[in-house]
Amino acid sequence: MLKMIRIWFVLAVVLAACDSKNNKELLPRATGAPGELLIIIDSAQWRGPLGDALREVFAAEVPGLPHDEEYFRLISAHPSGRIDLLTHMRNIIYVFTLDENSQGSRRIMSLFTPESLENIRTDTTFFHTTARDVHSRGQVVMYLFGPNEEKLIRDLKTHASTLVGFFNNVERERLQQAIARTKTTRPLTEFLEKEYNISLRFPHGYVLADQQKDFVWFRRIETEVDKDIFVAIKPYESEYQLLPDSIVAWRDEVARKYLYADPSNPISYVITEREVPFLPVTARQTRLNDQYAMEIRGIWRTNNKSMGGPFAGIAVADPDNGMLYYIEGFTYSPSKAQREIMRELEAIVQTFKTVPAGSNREQ
Repeated sequence: MLKMIRIWFVLAVVLAACDSKNNKELLPRATGAPGELLIIIDSAQWRGPLGDALREVFAAEVPGLPHDEEYFRLISAHPSGRIDLLTHMRNIIYVFTLDENSQGSRRIMSLFTPESLENIRTDTTFFHTTARDVHSRGQVVMYLFGPNEEKLIRDLKTHASTLVGFFNNVERERLQQAIARTKTTRPLTEFLEKEYNISLRFPHGYVLADQQKDFVWFRRIETEVDKDIFVAIKPYESEYQLLPDSIVAWRDEVARKYLYADPSNPISYVITEREVPFLPVTARQTRLNDQYAMEIRGIWRTNNKSMGGPFAGIAVADPDNGMLYYIEGFTYSPSKAQREIMRELEAIVQTFKTVPAGSNREQ
């Protein structure tokens, strides 16, 4: 209980100190592109071990992509009055440690009350907090701090996946909010509810590519980018169907049958790439609509090796209707950076849910 009180106390003073505007509507809209992350930190610390640790965490390579791409494009700024415009960016991290007495660090620490700084000094479990709409609407701000650099670096490395996951989830939420506002693809959602008793939401431009009793496929084809979403369905028989190997085997079965099948070229079907050691299929347990689910990521290619790209999918069971679902997003975009494309596809996949029969709802 004491720890929780401290957390909320620090958060409250940060919010009060950072911006006196209580009316969110008076704030300007957040700026910056998806995947950009502004780190406000003393320039000496950015050039030292703490900066190295921040880059190691937030600029790490995104797994499951065929080419090296970083989780976020990092922009660093020394704390000063000249960075006011930068503080309207959509994603910001303020970083400081109490053992650094430079002018830049003191400027960040001035956002906190003396009581809050003492809590940071004494509570060894507390090293970050977050806030929204601090300087602009739609903005998310994280504060990373510690009594000294060594402690903060250790916390960064220990909690790297949680910190990166926070901003990944924020970017996905933004995409899903934009998807929810899209009206042109609502007929697709209504079609799925009526024909399959499932629901997905799509951004503008997606169209139905194929439908079978156990499979449905949607695509958005642009000049240099092909974005794809499909859902495979079969009876749920055992929890063993949610093991990674079982999901990959099912994926290959479905892909061989329905994806890029060409009667004039019988070897043009899609398979899961497993011949390249440094591009493995990865899996992790997750939750989808409060249900246990298994996520897999990897590289797909056609059997004749003429095409390929990244994919990310989730398998989830609905015991109430006795069905198992696999929802995947994949792209063919060899000339493009693919990090943000995959973020969009993952955001669509995460809108999946089952709908009780006969409950086709107005969207």
